[in-house]
Amino acid sequence: MRSSDRPTRLQKQTGEVPIDTTLLKPGLRLAVGLSGGADSVALLRVLAGRSEELGLVLHAAHLHHGLRGEEADGDLRFARELAASLGLMFHESRVDVADEAQADPATGKGAESTEEAARRLRYAWFRQLMGAGLVDAVATAHTLDDQAETVLTKFLRGAWTEGLSGIHPVLEFAEGRIVRPLLATTRAEIEVYLNALGQSWREDSSNRHLTFTRNRIRHELLPLLESWNPRLREHLAQMAELARDEESWWLTELKRLAPQILMSGRPVRGGGRAAKDSAPMLSIDVTRLAALAPALQRRLLRYAARQLEATPDFVATESMRALALTGRAGQKLELADGLRIERTHRELRLMAGAIVAASEAGADSLPEYTGRIPGEIVAPAFGFRLRIELFPSTLPAGGWGIDGPRPVTLRTWKPGDRVTLRYSSGPRKVKEVLERMRVTGTGRAFWPVLELEGRIVWMQGVELQPEDGLSFETSPL
Repeated sequence: MRSSDRPTRLQKQTGEVPIDTTLLKPGLRLAVGLSGGADSVALLRVLAGRSEELGLVLHAAHLHHGLRGEEADGDLRFARELAASLGLMFHESRVDVADEAQADPATGKGAESTEEAARRLRYAWFRQLMGAGLVDAVATAHTLDDQAETVLTKFLRGAWTEGLSGIHPVLEFAEGRIVRPLLATTRAEIEVYLNALGQSWREDSSNRHLTFTRNRIRHELLPLLESWNPRLREHLAQMAELARDEESWWLTELKRLAPQILMSGRPVRGGGRAAKDSAPMLSIDVTRLAALAPALQRRLLRYAARQLEATPDFVATESMRALALTGRAGQKLELADGLRIERTHRELRLMAGAIVAASEAGADSLPEYTGRIPGEIVAPAFGFRLRIELFPSTLPAGGWGIDGPRPVTLRTWKPGDRVTLRYSSGPRKVKEVLERMRVTGTGRAFWPVLELEGRIVWMQGVELQPEDGLSFETSPL
């Protein structure tokens, strides 16, 4: 944020709240995420007062999380009435955060904290608003205090610089963007502004519960640390800005260097590498890695691990470096996120644990992924995401005869599975199709297909008879 956008002494005295207007373009249909708390109320009032000057078409959006009973009902009424008093379009929806946060009893997967589930559902709803064409962007009221708390929380958890970058001013999604215009403004300044207006706000009683880590940091740790350095919040926010710029530079540099250093698949006799018939794998020439600076070594190793859906911490990354630089051929590491590392005479090999484990245990151990039409299935075990689009205009007369989304399953092929090739007169066994494609070894055992109501409608690398109204697109993770 430019220095001219930061609070000045005069602004603090007059109760004005500066916002980062570089994030706001004339003609933008902008929804403010309005919880009813002081921060979001202040952001809405500031933008409502300047919407004509900035050329904004302003909306308000409130998500009821299904928590705190009557208190949350009161938040919704307050938000609705505030939007009406300002003459703004109001969007509202309800979710059950407590239910979403629970693990799936059938799989044991999906458990997350209430705070994590609430954030996920909130941002999913924002994306729905943008995806439906109701707004172009959503503004959230994160402040400098939120930034300081986030950076300190990440630091206590041992985050790398990407974690210390904290709350980003902009989040880009396919549907639109989330912007945070208040990241240079403190809560104290916001309350001065609202009191000067005579504007009330809602208090969330859960913000006082010290069972939540963020509340303990807000009410206990930060005040204690500020007794050592009164400017700590400002310094933490500055650290986040530095970390963001560092990460941006590194990402650009790694995208340039990684293709020159990272290799896919296993080497084959006579030269080249076999990627199709092997588990998802990335390899690094240990001699080339040793010639690089330690900072770049760490970045490349973490970059490679991320391509395999793993995020090694500092200790794990240093273990990989040590294995690459001083290890012996045949040594292996088993790391978190199912990441397996293997040292050969010339290479350090990183393998996705889900495929490796399945290779050892059999194809039946590979996970299945469920999704809906239309939608997207993210499949780390297969190393890709599959996008399924529905085009109602090309459906047969009368459609499919079923309303609403339809479930599909992405899985490995099974004996007896049949597919109809695009120009084939009839169905063929998947086994025969793979034989004709000369797919062997591990790649053949784990070849993915998509099942819809008992029939295979998509198969990797094969052009099937088109399914009315459907299209498929894969992209690597």
